[in-house]
Amino acid sequence: MLNSIKVGNFIMQKRKGLGMTQQQLADKLNVSFQAISKWENGTAYPNIEILKDLATVLDVSVDEILSGSEKETDGLSYSKAGIDITYTDTIKKEMSKHLETDDSRVLNGLGPFASLYDISFPEIKDPVLVLKSEEPGSKQKLAMEYGYTESICHDMINHLVNDIVVMGAKPLAVLDTIVCGNAEKDTIKTLVKGVSEACRENECSLVGGETSIQPLVVDHGVYVLTSSIAGIVERSRVIDGSAVREGDIVLAIASNGLHTNGYSLVRLLMDKMPQIKLDKIGSLTFIEQIMKPHTPYYKSIKGLFEKDVLHGMAHITGGGIEGNLCRVIPDGLCAKIDLSSVRIPEIFKYIRNNGNISDEEMLRTFNCGVGFNLVVPPEKKDEVMDHVNKFYECYEIGTIVMGDPKIAFEGRLNWL
Repeated sequence: MLNSIKVGNFIMQKRKGLGMTQQQLADKLNVSFQAISKWENGTAYPNIEILKDLATVLDVSVDEILSGSEKETDGLSYSKAGIDITYTDTIKKEMSKHLETDDSRVLNGLGPFASLYDISFPEIKDPVLVLKSEEPGSKQKLAMEYGYTESICHDMINHLVNDIVVMGAKPLAVLDTIVCGNAEKDTIKTLVKGVSEACRENECSLVGGETSIQPLVVDHGVYVLTSSIAGIVERSRVIDGSAVREGDIVLAIASNGLHTNGYSLVRLLMDKMPQIKLDKIGSLTFIEQIMKPHTPYYKSIKGLFEKDVLHGMAHITGGGIEGNLCRVIPDGLCAKIDLSSVRIPEIFKYIRNNGNISDEEMLRTFNCGVGFNLVVPPEKKDEVMDHVNKFYECYEIGTIVMGDPKIAFEGRLNWL
């Protein structure tokens, strides 16, 4: 139980010990001196938003402020190791509002040891869970450096959802993990808000997760994100490529740029040519172009799941078309891809030209404009393209033929 008089006396004692007036302390915290006076006479407490800053100014921990006394100086404590339990608890309270959801299947909120989710689906006779974990790779380092903290959360969730919908799954629930060297309340709040909003946009729920503060493992200011998802699909409607046949058509759905792959190479290019960061590519700078959030494809294809028009799907990530489309091509068949038909966004042309990168390396490292592939029967091609084009550009890039290897390129990428 908090003792307001004890807390107030402690704040006053530490303030005076530092030789500060109430006004000087108020100025440092950007509050009124009347607020300081109320804290010190025990009629009010510092709010959650100000506690960490107050502790920093007074050179104490949040735990010490709320207990109204200094901890023993000769003993070790979690606070001295860099983790302030009281402060982290206040962060968790801030998180709770972003985990609120209208999904009646979510049976509990923030607080319990684990999340409960109702998986009763009477309309699905033979339900199969589809599970996946993902992280946004080295793009998150650039996101923290250039102020795309919330945007990188959309990258992570969009990538994650794309990876399960290729199997015809409906996304259900997400758990996220944030590992950091120090927990900055505003950053944590922004990250959780970003993940939660990205989940809603993909018609699933953020149901919980973990924030792990590891000051002796991760540098201060560094945040490492990852997340896991559960989706569901009727067993008979799993899309795994087994239905792909000779004569099927390979369609491309356009990407908006790099998505979440190739950033180690891009960072190397930026290190060698730091001036490119503000170069204009179209109406956007280089940084703005490469930090566009990963395209979410679920809404553009979910309407096709019940129509039996999709024989296979591939999310084009690291490894490019060859490294991903091959996963849904049965043995003995080959996807013949016409590279000259690929519609390449300007950002890839810029990276290729400035980095002097070969076509083979571009195709292996980047999506080069193809963010998603659909393999469809030829008689359904127009129907599928008409549907997807309501959301994103969709066009034909290849056909399925007999033979090996599973992916064969013909023609050349058009960089003009």
